[in-house]
Amino acid sequence: MPHGHAQLGETTPRSVFYDQGRFGRLFPTLPVFAEDTPSLRDALAELGAKNGPMDARDDLSDPITLITDPAKSANNPDNPAITAGFTFLGQFIDHDMTFDPTSSLARQQDPESIRNFRIPALDLDNVYGGGPGASPHLYDSTVDGGRTTLLVEEIPGSAAVSVGNKTRFDVPRNSQNTALIGDPRNDENLIVSQFHRALLGFHNKVVADLGQELGGGHAAGEIFSEAQRLVRWHYQWLVIHEFLVKTVGGELVDEVLSTGPKHFKWRNDPFIPVEFSVAAYRFGHSQIRPSYRGNFGTSASDPAKQFFAFIFDPTAADPNDPADLRGGRRASRRFIDWQTFFDFGDGRVRRNKKIDTTLSTPLFNLMGQAAGEPVSLVTRNLLRNLMMEVPSGERVAKAMKLPVLAPADLDDLEHFHLNERTPLWFYVLREAQVTAGGEQLGPVGGRIVAEVIIGLIMGDRQSYLRQEPDWTPTYGSSGSFTTVDLLKAADVVVALS
Repeated sequence: MPHGHAQLGETTPRSVFYDQGRFGRLFPTLPVFAEDTPSLRDALAELGAKNGPMDARDDLSDPITLITDPAKSANNPDNPAITAGFTFLGQFIDHDMTFDPTSSLARQQDPESIRNFRIPALDLDNVYGGGPGASPHLYDSTVDGGRTTLLVEEIPGSAAVSVGNKTRFDVPRNSQNTALIGDPRNDENLIVSQFHRALLGFHNKVVADLGQELGGGHAAGEIFSEAQRLVRWHYQWLVIHEFLVKTVGGELVDEVLSTGPKHFKWRNDPFIPVEFSVAAYRFGHSQIRPSYRGNFGTSASDPAKQFFAFIFDPTAADPNDPADLRGGRRASRRFIDWQTFFDFGDGRVRRNKKIDTTLSTPLFNLMGQAAGEPVSLVTRNLLRNLMMEVPSGERVAKAMKLPVLAPADLDDLEHFHLNERTPLWFYVLREAQVTAGGEQLGPVGGRIVAEVIIGLIMGDRQSYLRQEPDWTPTYGSSGSFTTVDLLKAADVVVALS
């Protein structure tokens, strides 16, 4: 989804001053990568078109063999270094940092005039909303009068289609199946929706543990506040020490933690740079698989009894339980078995796709776009780089004093006249492909992502980096905490036998 609120007709000067909660720029003096002309828009549309140069042209005849037959992934190879779930952890993190419901692909916009509806921090406001007082619909009124515990709901009929007849749970929904959560985007697909549900469960586990540890002498509000702090700190730790390490490499993470960001600077409070939000951080789109095993159904060994589906399939006909992984639905089989997505050491995990300039075919035919809007996610990303006046990858690399990709690395863009003025999003993907074999981000993309995410946590006065930088997690093991630890603590991992 897009990110901000554009004030129509407003074009403010570029500056190096950013108010709290706004988008801004890392490099405000750099020009947009190219002038907005009809021929440029045509070139971007051609580059991002279905069956175009960035389309993997996946065989969409069968979601199962797209996973099990390596020959079908020859043009869209798996990433041996990162498992499939980190794509959706990254999506969840994005939704925690930014929310821009109204920015346009039709006109150029100044990011300083765009309002970020999300607090630019990793503080889980997409989970907690305004807290029990301001967002009571997110909380379970049957526990402590709705003052401590987040609401989850049983999926009717799930036990009959689950290994071990285990009942599964969903985020809460109203009578029209609209998710009652702090950010509606966390119900865009089944996987991120179920990860949101896992965060609800982890919070509730921490609340229960604190209740036992502290006894009856503490008010519900005190227990909630302490649970919220612990959950946020564990989440921030996981983002830095697992997600970022896998995405950009441990050496860069350690450097930014030790010396602070070089390029991401702010006054007052941190902002969201457009070089990050509409370019570098959209690397995750390249990691999306065309299809996934959503769950194991009633058998850990028989694929015929498991739930495989495309990430999106516009031809899926059943409105209540479509044969894809779109969100916004509740049905007995619509739950996730996390062993496919994260490594539990049982050999069942699958990988995401490499970070490169080849994207899975379903992303070129998005559902639910307004009439006249592009349906290719790739085209939308390229146009957003233009509309938000993002500089070229080459100029950003030079400004960061980092190596610029060789001309031969971008010669396939010569036809589009973009080989020397490459949209930053494309440049970041190609840089990862050239410098890291697609297994992690390269120097430019990696530094932008690491500096902004760590910078946001450093800039949050309530984060563990500000409050207690030597803190280590109490959940997990050996002073560490991973996504697998979170999922286990949330009690969303069903034993497969």
